[in-house]
Amino acid sequence: MSAVLIADSDARRAKRLEEACAALDIPTRTAPHGAAALESALAEVPDVLVAPFDLPLIDAVKLSEILRTNPRTQGVRFLFLGRPLSPGSEPGPGDETAAAAADPGELARLVEGLLNRLARIDEVADEVGEAEDAEVSGALSQIALPDLLQLFESNAKTGTLELERTDVQGRNETGKIHLDGGQVVQASTGAVEGEKALFRVLGWRDGSFSFSPRRPEVSVEIQKPLRALLMEGMRQLDETNRARRALPPMDANVALRVKSTDLPNMVHPLTQEVLLLLEIYSRVGDVVDHCSFPDYQVLRTLHTLIERGMVEIRRHAQPAAGGGGGLFTASQARRLRDWLDAGRPRGTPPCDAKILLVSPVRSATEDFVRLLRGLPGARLEGAFAGGTFADTDLATVGRLPVDGDRGLEIVHVPTAEAFAPLWPLAAHGALGILVLLDGPVAAASGAVQPLLACLRRVPRSRVFHAMLLRKGERALPDELRENLSLLDEASLFLVPVESGKGAAEVLRPLLARVLP
Repeated sequence: MSAVLIADSDARRAKRLEEACAALDIPTRTAPHGAAALESALAEVPDVLVAPFDLPLIDAVKLSEILRTNPRTQGVRFLFLGRPLSPGSEPGPGDETAAAAADPGELARLVEGLLNRLARIDEVADEVGEAEDAEVSGALSQIALPDLLQLFESNAKTGTLELERTDVQGRNETGKIHLDGGQVVQASTGAVEGEKALFRVLGWRDGSFSFSPRRPEVSVEIQKPLRALLMEGMRQLDETNRARRALPPMDANVALRVKSTDLPNMVHPLTQEVLLLLEIYSRVGDVVDHCSFPDYQVLRTLHTLIERGMVEIRRHAQPAAGGGGGLFTASQARRLRDWLDAGRPRGTPPCDAKILLVSPVRSATEDFVRLLRGLPGARLEGAFAGGTFADTDLATVGRLPVDGDRGLEIVHVPTAEAFAPLWPLAAHGALGILVLLDGPVAAASGAVQPLLACLRRVPRSRVFHAMLLRKGERALPDELRENLSLLDEASLFLVPVESGKGAAEVLRPLLARVLP
C-alpha cells in the first residue's frame, strides 16, 4: 500500500513533493485531479492524501467528505494546500494545512508527522482494544485529542478521559471528558462545562491524558454526535487563531461605556448575555468564563461591541494610590475622597465611608466575612473577627483601607422586622447597601424585600446585590434576566466563594462598583 497519495493538477509541484518524500523513505503515488484521486484511494487506501483546496473536478474538502463516509477510507488523513474555498469548508479534525507555495521539504515533514501520529493512533488502538477495562495514558503531543476521541468512538468506549497541561504562564490546567458508548456526554475544565469546555480543551496541543473505563456519574449535557462536535470545535479554534490579534486579550479590563438603560432591548441572546455579564465582571476572562456561549463567540461579540464604541478595553488596571494593597486604583481612591469631603466642614477629621451589609442567611454572611478576611489590609472587629456574631447584631464587621486615612466601614444590619425602626438610621449617609443572596435570586431577594423597601426611601440610597455561588453552582443567564426587574435598578454581582481565586480577585469588581 502506498503511504501517500498526492492529488495535484500542478505536475511540477507534485513531482517536487514526491522527491522530498522519497528523501524521507515515504512511498508516494500521484493523481492529476479529484476524480482520479477518488478512484485511486478506493482502489488502494492511502494513509495520507495531499491536495490543494482547489483540486479540479472534485475539490479537496469534498473529496475528504466522500472518503470519510466509507468505512474503508474514513481514517485517511489530509494535508490541504492553500486556503479554504469558503468559510464552511475548513479541514476536519486530525488534518493539516500548509501554504500552497510551501517548501517541498517542509511539506514532506508535515506528511511524516501525520504518518507518525497515525502510527501512535494504531498503538493506542491496540491498547484500547486489549480489554474492555483497559486504562490508557499518553501525551497529547503524540496523539491529538480529536484523534483520541475518534478512537474511543470507534471502540464504543465508556469512561472518563482526564487531561492535564501547563499553560504558557506556567499555570496547571486540568480537564475531563466523559464518554458513554464512544460519545461525549459531558466535559469540564476549570469552572466551565459542556460544549464550551469541550471546545476549549480541543485546542490543547500538549500535556498528558489518561483514560479510565469506569462509567461516569455525570448528567448528560452534550448530545450532539462526536463528528459534529469536532467539526464545530475545530472550526471555532481555527477562527480564533486567525483572528487572535483582533480579539480582546483574556487578562484585559473591560467595561461598558454606555448606561445599561440606554442599551437596546432587542438584541441577540449572546449579545444580551455578554452585556449582562459586563454589569457584573470587569475582566475579559471572567466574562468569557461565565458566559454560556463558546469562547470564540464571546470574544467576537466583545470585539464587535468595542468597535461600536459600546465597550472600552484597557490592558492594565491603574495602580492603587495607597493603603488598599492593590485593591483600589488611584482614580477610585480620589473619587471616594471627593465624595467624603463634599459638604464636610473644614478642619474636621477625615472619616470612612459606610457600607451596610444585609443578609437573611447566616451562612452567606460567614462566607462573605471569610472573603473580607483575605483582602489586603482588611481589619475585622468584635464578634465578626472570631466568627461568633449573631444574626441580630447591628455592629461593625470591619474596615477596608482605600487611601491613607480613608477607608470603607462595613456595618452588619439585622433583617428581622423587629429592627425596622433602626434600618433608616443605619442607612443615613451610607455609601451603599450590599445585599447577600444565597440560593435562587427570586427567593433570596424576596426574603429581604421589607428591609429594602424601607432603605430605598432613604435619600441617595444605592443598593447592590451579591449572589454567592459555591463550588459547582452556576447562575443561569435566564434566571438573572428574569429577575432584573425584581432587583429594580440595583447592580447584581456573582461572587464565586469557592472558586480557588484570591479574595481580592473575587471582590474587586464589586467594590469598584460600590465606590462613588
